[in-house]
Amino acid sequence: MKVNTQSVNFNADQKLIDFIQRRMDKLDMYYDKVIKSDVYLKVENTSGKENKIFEAKVSVPGDSFVVKKQCKSFEEGADMAISSLERQLKKRKEKLRAHL
Repeated sequence: MKVNTQSVNFNADQKLIDFIQRRMDKLDMYYDKVIKSDVYLKVENTSGKENKIFEAKVSVPGDSFVVKKQCKSFEEGADMAISSLERQLKKRKEKLRAHL
């Protein structure tokens, strides 16, 4: 699956981009009709520790899922957001199976 990763207000290193790519590739196990996915990494200018925002948009035929998480690190945000996407994709797959 092609993952478009954009980092806002900073330059993401290659290790982070590879980590996100590997985690997003696992979504194919839950729903194989994913068209594309866009990931946005943002850093808020706040004094709090949880200033990193991970936002993912996954497009499937007829729908799209958007998940936004704010955490201490992008890796933690990616894990939380992708597990949420896994649940949503499983639910969509079950709905489609019920209609067959």
